[in-house]
Amino acid sequence: MAARRVDALLLTDSNALLCGILTDKDIATRVIARELNLEETPVSKVMTRNPTFVLSDTLAVEALQKMVQGKFRHLPVVENGEVIALLDIAKCLYDAIARMERAAEKGKAIAAAVEGVEKHWGTSISGPNTFIETLRERMFRPSLSTIIPEKSKVVTISPTDTVLMATKKMLELRLSSAVVTVENKPRGILTSKDILMRVISQNLPADSTLVEKVMTPNPECATIDTPIVDALHIMHDGKFLHLPVVDRGDMPITCYSKK
Repeated sequence: MAARRVDALLLTDSNALLCGILTDKDIATRVIARELNLEETPVSKVMTRNPTFVLSDTLAVEALQKMVQGKFRHLPVVENGEVIALLDIAKCLYDAIARMERAAEKGKAIAAAVEGVEKHWGTSISGPNTFIETLRERMFRPSLSTIIPEKSKVVTISPTDTVLMATKKMLELRLSSAVVTVENKPRGILTSKDILMRVISQNLPADSTLVEKVMTPNPECATIDTPIVDALHIMHDGKFLHLPVVDRGDMPITCYSKK
């Protein structure tokens, strides 16, 4: 996984049929956090068995819906009983947003045309305008605060905590990332992918490696007032899967994740 810089691996049985999936989160929370020996632990013991999959002729929107409802980032694609691809929710989400934005641009053009007709004829055609405004409002104006639960979960750790301590906290809250704080302000982020690429692949001991040595320092953050679509663009442009969200006092309250 580290050699190919991928965060998921599909497992097949002796008949080449899909039987499991192993992700960076599985490795961080099922292996490292539980202090299992990486070299002796069989994949079958920590993988997710019989993962959900879609057929190659499944509509993209259906695949995205499965990932969102199932709260998983990866979705195998099967054709004639064989795995042919692995969908990533990050790309699916961004493609969906891009299509909605193109639709919204068309909506703006229609709205401008309607407005021109109104000015020319001196009348008010409220129907189409109201519809377009409602469409735009629902797609692009909701902020992150509308989707953050009242009792949101976030793992906060210190730069001087060990990676092992961090994974145990991630396991406890069933999360795949931790925000590194100093005096309650975000100073870094550690994700399960970081642990795979920077700790495991480098053969560093999780019980003595400090978070500050392997975290991503000074991560980009969103606020609770950031529009959802802007947050998705930030993550897509920065090529990361986790975005810390801070309140108006700059204190982390959750970590928005594409899953």
